[in-house]
Amino acid sequence: MKKRHLWLLVLMVAVSLSLTGLAFAGKLQNQLVKESTLEQILKRGVLRVGMDTFVPWAMKDKTGKFVGFEIDVAKQLAEDMGVKVEFVPTKWAGIIPALLTGKFDVIIGGMGIRTKRAMKVNFTIPYDYSGMSMVASKAKADGFSSLEDFNKSEVELAIKMGTTAVMAAKKFMPKAKRRLFEDQAQAYQELRNGNVHAVVGSSPRPAFEAAKYSETLFMPMRDNFTKEPIAFALRKGDFDTMVFFNGWIQTKRDQGWLQDKHHYWFGTRDWAHLVE
Repeated sequence: MKKRHLWLLVLMVAVSLSLTGLAFAGKLQNQLVKESTLEQILKRGVLRVGMDTFVPWAMKDKTGKFVGFEIDVAKQLAEDMGVKVEFVPTKWAGIIPALLTGKFDVIIGGMGIRTKRAMKVNFTIPYDYSGMSMVASKAKADGFSSLEDFNKSEVELAIKMGTTAVMAAKKFMPKAKRRLFEDQAQAYQELRNGNVHAVVGSSPRPAFEAAKYSETLFMPMRDNFTKEPIAFALRKGDFDTMVFFNGWIQTKRDQGWLQDKHHYWFGTRDWAHLVE
């Protein structure tokens, strides 16, 4: 009889502990939901987007407003969420630290998925793909038509610092000198001034430059020499926001919206009058 009472007591304690554990788990889940970036955006009524300027990803038009592929993506995302969008221009070299300190909610800025970056932030599924290409000076790189032609100690390359273009140049042209610039426009200006052999940058900007300044610049290679997936970057530990953004990206891809926007900004120059 005593053993039976003992077992009943053990069972009651186990049930009590189980219920307590479930209650704690429920409170923890509710707390995580309240602290998620998604919930904070909805309460604030504003989606804060970290970005930097890259043609045609994001750039200022003649009136000073931001336009570009990323701008359209962020605006549509905010509209679908029922909130406003606030763009927070940030130098590329410091954009991940700025995200981690809470200066904005998400990076939507043509950021390629890289292992070192993924150790600091969480990436969504890709919403686009990019690749590295080059535009070169006809005077300084006459006859160059391959990566190996640029892989020489006397060759100087202009690159925007903190970008995957730096990594690509190190990998494919390790012997060449790399001159790093905070601003993408500065790198291309250095090329147009005849001070470097080429600019390494994300497609399609090099092709745009070669077409615009065809008398002095050219594309040494027709195709991109890398391919990289582009994704949103989020602070770690935010499962709800990640799931929502992934679902949004997949939906827009299935609808063809992302493909249409990509074609407009990367496949045409119909937008050129906005910025030139």
